[in-house]
Amino acid sequence: MNRAAVTLSAACLVLAGCTPGPATAEKAGPATQPAGPAPALRLVAYDSCDDLLRGLRTATQEAVTPWGLPGGVRLFSGGPLTRAGGPEAAAAQADTAGAAERQAGADQAYSGTNTHEAGVDEPDMVKTDGRRIVTITRGGTLTVVDAASRKVAGTLALSGTEEQRKAAASELLLSGDRALVLGYDYSDPRLAGALLTLVDLAGAPKVVGSYRIDGTLVDARQVGSVARVVIRSSPQFDFPDFANIVDGDGDEDGRLAANRSVVAAAPISAWLPRWATVDASGKRTEGRVDCGAVSLPDTYSGTSMLTIATFDLAAAALGTGDPVSVAADGGFVYANGPSLYIANDERWRTVSPMMAVRAGGTPVAQRTQLFKFAIGGAARPRYVAAGEVPGWLLNQYSLSEWDGRLRVATTGNDASTVYVLEQRGGALAEAGRVGGLGKGERIYSVRFIGTAGYVVTFRQTDPLYTLDLSDPARPRAVGELKITGYSAYLHPAGGGRLIGVGQEANEKGRVQGLQVSLFDVHDMAAPARLAQFQVPGASSPAEFDPHAFLYWPASGLLVVPTYAGGGPKALVLTVADRSLAQAGAITHPVQQSGIQRSLVIGGTLWTLSDQGLQANDLATLAQQAWIAFS
Repeated sequence: MNRAAVTLSAACLVLAGCTPGPATAEKAGPATQPAGPAPALRLVAYDSCDDLLRGLRTATQEAVTPWGLPGGVRLFSGGPLTRAGGPEAAAAQADTAGAAERQAGADQAYSGTNTHEAGVDEPDMVKTDGRRIVTITRGGTLTVVDAASRKVAGTLALSGTEEQRKAAASELLLSGDRALVLGYDYSDPRLAGALLTLVDLAGAPKVVGSYRIDGTLVDARQVGSVARVVIRSSPQFDFPDFANIVDGDGDEDGRLAANRSVVAAAPISAWLPRWATVDASGKRTEGRVDCGAVSLPDTYSGTSMLTIATFDLAAAALGTGDPVSVAADGGFVYANGPSLYIANDERWRTVSPMMAVRAGGTPVAQRTQLFKFAIGGAARPRYVAAGEVPGWLLNQYSLSEWDGRLRVATTGNDASTVYVLEQRGGALAEAGRVGGLGKGERIYSVRFIGTAGYVVTFRQTDPLYTLDLSDPARPRAVGELKITGYSAYLHPAGGGRLIGVGQEANEKGRVQGLQVSLFDVHDMAAPARLAQFQVPGASSPAEFDPHAFLYWPASGLLVVPTYAGGGPKALVLTVADRSLAQAGAITHPVQQSGIQRSLVIGGTLWTLSDQGLQANDLATLAQQAWIAFS
């Protein structure tokens, strides 16, 4: 292995505290790399918030441009939550991964959200506990449907009709009789940004608490009743108004100097996110993230802050969220229960030639920073380690922790690599890597299952690589299957099989339509495709959003929404040991109503569109009920 090929975050992580005390340092052990040990990573406590302010001012002054903050951000931007995954161990893990099968009663099972890790829930537009279905409908209305009677049990408007463009609810989490609705609200002049709403579902749904915080929602994860919500914010500066100046015109040096002066004079409050919480009685409590809860990595721009807020949905109120922050950007969140990771890359800098280089003219390298938090129980997340690898991630499925080590799949300039990182002190240090995957191609899908890894790259053909990760120091590619097209999402089907959802393509790489594939990966040295099902000219949201994918192992039913010339529908396939066959298709009564989600409760297959919910018999697919949203 070439030590220069991976740059680990090796200087300091600065924990800025407001409590006086001596600086401390914890030294990491040596990294296992042929070229020698990696430098130690330290956590240093400062005596006051003044040190934090000096660091943030200096970093932000270096990053600011004549047009404001990088990316054109003047204050903070926002919007709804969006997201742009040995064989024996793999087979054992495959039976429990993906959509959770849970028991609603003695004889009735139901499907949960199709998540990355079993036991770690993810926010989505619909949730069920087997007794009721809770969803966010058009205009931000929470709708509760009783699964047994197939009737609406209650509704709650969460967005005012006059301010729908300034406030909206998008997704939710569910625990017992509580739903945590995630959205945003820019209508409140006191604090505009991310909005979390706690709803009591016992009886008629009602709001029992809310929480606002500066910034936009990145993602959230829930273990048991405890939710961790990740928010991205930018510092708030009042830059001079250069809106009428065309790029390239005027005195750029003067504008840059003026903007740097604004940053140099800004107080610490410009960077620290504000929050406000309201309980069931209407009592409002406000605050900011304490500078003692802010961590600074050794390399940061000061133009973005990531904050994790913690909420126990079983508690009487949302409370303060007990937020912790790191001065970094981030786009991907991954959690497996005890650990939560946030990944940050700088690909946004390549959106335009102006942003493709730093202020000093140095090209931005393709790299990804990784921040690890310990999240046991309901306690405040504890920032424990950081690292960095070359290349960019595809999505959260590019990350997976197994046996305490993090596997990371990235695409670099000319090939893709899977790194295995282990925590040594405060560093995520490289234990091993396997590279050279798909030279001249990029990753289209990743799935880690136990000690096995599966990576799909594509340019003209689709190599499916099988990886043996049982020895963290010596991960290796053991098999490769070349076929036309690609899989954009991989899902374990048990018995050494994988399901792939993507696109078929011709030999020149031109896509032809939706393709569902069934792979045999029991022999990792000889992966094979057992079956495929194609819908020419079609595509599916499941290709880029795994929440749209449903696989029900009990009956072998696979459901994905599709869009084609014949209109939107839910494609229903039967997955057998070595075959795929169409069982039918489901459409909704409202013309052109795109089906977005599907779920199982007992013997009923439910499908959701923005127009309503439909119930179909799980065995025959006969329609049982249609519930229109008002």
